[in-house]
Amino acid sequence: MSNFTNQIAFITGAGSGIGRATALAFSTSGAKVVVAEINEANGCETVNQIQQLGGDALFVRCDVADPAQIESAIRQTVDTYGRLDIAINNAGIGGKFGRFIDQTPDDFDQIMAINVGGVFYGMQAQIRQMLLQQQTDHSAPDGTPAGTGHSAGRIHAGGRIVNISSIAGVRGMPMGAPYSASKHAVIGLTKTAALEYARQNIRINAVCPVYTHSAMVDELINTAPGMEERMRRMIPMGRFGEPDEIAQTILWLCADENAFCTGQAIQLDGGMTAG
Repeated sequence: MSNFTNQIAFITGAGSGIGRATALAFSTSGAKVVVAEINEANGCETVNQIQQLGGDALFVRCDVADPAQIESAIRQTVDTYGRLDIAINNAGIGGKFGRFIDQTPDDFDQIMAINVGGVFYGMQAQIRQMLLQQQTDHSAPDGTPAGTGHSAGRIHAGGRIVNISSIAGVRGMPMGAPYSASKHAVIGLTKTAALEYARQNIRINAVCPVYTHSAMVDELINTAPGMEERMRRMIPMGRFGEPDEIAQTILWLCADENAFCTGQAIQLDGGMTAG
């Protein structure tokens, strides 16, 4: 298990599904977690679960489609914990499913504002903070110069960002054009930012899950009789992903042991894209 003791992890959309599973996983691995969530009840419940397990967590209300709210959430993170080491841009919506020509401008604009804008503005605020920290990080608590070694609990130069894309970000998705477009865009943003900030040791990757147990997938299942079985048949493993499985891959991408990985879009699809 990776050790994130005393590191600060900021996670959007952490009130349910993959976001909540990731928040709990980071906490049990030693991180202090900031739960950035538009739904206050769900976000506070995640914080409560972390605290019941003995962890340290903070709730901040954040609509990721609003750059000012993202900037405020990062300021609250730094005001509370002093720094930002890890950011997970997970918040997103599925949008309305329907034929390409029936999608409305409002539908398209909403999904792009949240799924793409949330990642773009999130990374802008997160990278600015990580770069600022590089100007002030001189040594780790144990005296190790910043940017060297892998000792647990040390101050990390640079930072790590993971964006949540989708298997729909690497292939087409009939009846879900705006969603697929938004998730392709997340991968483009991930790769571009990773190239720009690799020399600053800010590692930026994405994960691309297939259907994973969540409220969003439940909505899709309920759109038509037999939909769940049709979705399962698309996955060679014959099952949906579990939020904990996605969370563990996110932790792996953020671990010091994986320090040479950046600009990747990891597909977690039960074999769907292997053929």
